[in-house]
Amino acid sequence: MDLPAARPHHRSPRSRRGRLVLATGIALVAGALTVPAVNAAGEAPAAAPSTKRLHDDFNGDGYPDLAVAAPDATVDGKKQAGYVAVLYGSASGLRTASKQVISQNTTGVTDSAETGDQFGSAVGSADLDRDGHTDLIVGVTGEDSVEGGAETGLVQVVWGGAKGLSGGAALAYGHNTYDRLSARGQLTVGDVNGDGAADLVVVESLFKLRVVKGPFGRDGSASGGEQIVPDESDPRFLDLATGDVNGDGIDDVVGTMHDGDEYDARRVTYWRGTPDGLAEGIVVRDGGGLRVQGGESVGVGDVNRDGYADIVVGRPVDGYDSDLDTPIPKGGRVAFIPGSANGPVGTKARYVNQDSAEVPGAAERGDGFGTDISVADVNGDGYADVATGVPGEDFDGQSNVGGTVVLRGGTGGLTGTGANGVNQNTAGVPGTAESNDVFGTATHLVDGNGDGRAELVVGTPGENANAGSVWVFRSTSAGITPTGSSTFGAGTLGTVAANAKLGSGFNH
Repeated sequence: MDLPAARPHHRSPRSRRGRLVLATGIALVAGALTVPAVNAAGEAPAAAPSTKRLHDDFNGDGYPDLAVAAPDATVDGKKQAGYVAVLYGSASGLRTASKQVISQNTTGVTDSAETGDQFGSAVGSADLDRDGHTDLIVGVTGEDSVEGGAETGLVQVVWGGAKGLSGGAALAYGHNTYDRLSARGQLTVGDVNGDGAADLVVVESLFKLRVVKGPFGRDGSASGGEQIVPDESDPRFLDLATGDVNGDGIDDVVGTMHDGDEYDARRVTYWRGTPDGLAEGIVVRDGGGLRVQGGESVGVGDVNRDGYADIVVGRPVDGYDSDLDTPIPKGGRVAFIPGSANGPVGTKARYVNQDSAEVPGAAERGDGFGTDISVADVNGDGYADVATGVPGEDFDGQSNVGGTVVLRGGTGGLTGTGANGVNQNTAGVPGTAESNDVFGTATHLVDGNGDGRAELVVGTPGENANAGSVWVFRSTSAGITPTGSSTFGAGTLGTVAANAKLGSGFNH
């Protein structure tokens, strides 16, 4: 069903997350959180260490920047070598005129572009060397290594600086053949031991959680050592995020995964950050002692503005046996799990789908609502909002056209109240909706003009026969608006369009 054009909605009175966006004093992103707010009991949780430069500001000009992944793109004739495109922020927002395209053929970047490397399989950002500039962290999941063999995978950094991104170093290789380190959704960054330095958290071989502890040197070396976090359930990780869920000033890690070959057995796991690194994982459970159903995407941010980062999980799949036990699964759904001094409170989890009041569209099998969660304050009211894709949305006789919905945060957490949606058929949006565009496969919220309200960025990797494109939507005090929206693709970037799938992911 069609998502209607974005409509204004009223702000509720103020009573009051990778994978950072400035929003009235709260630093928010789907992968990290700094929280100065006071909780309901009147105690102020300790401020989280600044592990990421505020705004994801690669060039240090005070405006947030954007990194867009095209891991399937052809580079110098090498198919699926991949690249990452960067747009720098300004007083007028993200600027295509200041674009930068980075691949393994870029001077100073580790190694060289090769077929199947998939540079940009995962993208993160943090100030690893503590020079005041955010650095770009890039997964290269298909990378081979001399020591490990074929497809060990690699995580590398491109250093931020006053003139933008340049140079780089290897941060971590997979240990063994086919470890495929840093696949999509399997990389996040945060200070998980509270020492003030950013730590890299990645998934190795799909089931091992690996922590590389900073601080990092300019050669990519990590002085804090490494930690492998065991899990006897043989999990298969789907997504990771970091944030201070319990308000103790140390970043925690949240992951969503399924158990080994049991694809339908999804769960949400919480690893508390401690001075020694990550504690043993705890599965989030509901009031009946059953585990809260996980999904494919997870984000972290203070949705209810109580000073604790909350967990937001997108479960876009439906039609499985677990639907019988899962709240409102039809067409996909988004779960809100509040944080607290004791960590996530699964007993207070609540759910939203396209049949929830005021959410655009209607829940239909295969819509994919809940695809790619992004969390930040869109309208500047101090509450983190949630953007999610609906790439399987059908309308006007076309299939998998796609759309994106922004859900409003508030005192009660996440509901459908005030939600709005956009797609390529929304008035004022450039382009035309077509089958298999899958608009909304990736979402990102970034305050590109530094006004305290995050803009919505939407990845559409199916656009133009899988060339891919990206849309940017401005924000107002009423939320996201199609007015003044823009789009860019390979033509703007000067890259190879064929099967690039630009917009497959963003920095978190």
